[in-house]
Amino acid sequence: MRLRHLKGWLYLLPALLFLGCFMIYPLVDVLIYSLEEGYNSASQTYFGVGLYNFSYVLHDPYFLQAVKNTLLLVVITVPLSTGLALLISVQLSSIPKLRDLYQTVFFLPYVTNTLAVGLVFMILFKKTPYSDGMINALIHLFGGETVDFMDGPYWAKMLVTCLYTVWIVMPFKILILTSALASVNPDYYKVARVDATPRWRIFTKITLPMISPMIFYLIITGFIGAFKAYSDEVALFGVNLNAAGMNTIVGYVYDMLYGDSGGYPSYASAAALILFAIVLTITVINLLVSRKHVYYA
Repeated sequence: MRLRHLKGWLYLLPALLFLGCFMIYPLVDVLIYSLEEGYNSASQTYFGVGLYNFSYVLHDPYFLQAVKNTLLLVVITVPLSTGLALLISVQLSSIPKLRDLYQTVFFLPYVTNTLAVGLVFMILFKKTPYSDGMINALIHLFGGETVDFMDGPYWAKMLVTCLYTVWIVMPFKILILTSALASVNPDYYKVARVDATPRWRIFTKITLPMISPMIFYLIITGFIGAFKAYSDEVALFGVNLNAAGMNTIVGYVYDMLYGDSGGYPSYASAAALILFAIVLTITVINLLVSRKHVYYA
């Protein structure tokens, strides 16, 4: 019996070493950095241990702006992208002959380079000395006033960011939901049609419950992905996101490590742990909610 247990631990050893080196150790290291007050990266010295780094980060206007941007991005893009993906997936499922073709077309943005998509959005929205951009041309065509989406008001920049994020994440959600819809037992729909059940009731009472695990999975991963947003904003507004007022929490962590204000791993670690706490809290809430609203066949 002991030999069998030993063999089991030996099989698990590579995975345990990997988790220890690349997950457990970095977490412990970040926690230690976050508690070291006045850490000097050059001399690798500090003058105390406490919670000052967390207090500094929570009172830093750049961090508060990053939290605001990230929360807005999460609240707007996750429900919007999931809802649109569900709507498109349902429509694709109703045309099985062309489903594979349209699925490929919708999936193309997901495999396209992020910076390339960002460049396209800049061409669409950015005002230049030679052009106001394609979107402004359409607005002007319908009698509206042009808007500087990339360097203008905050709401305009947030609008572009949300549209870009939805465009990037929706293809993956469409792929997952289309596959989930295809796996629903068609006998349920046949029985519902025999009883002359309205389409909206079939959707709410059969389709949604049957694919609810996939919807829940997309919501959870969507929240986590939106909280980790950074490269999308760089693709749109460049590396100086603080100047544009469009930084995110991950961008703040990066700036504290490597940006113009870099060299402060203690502040970066504190911000990273705050982000970890926010994501963990929202994930736990989603897990609790899912117990009542997610149906596992």
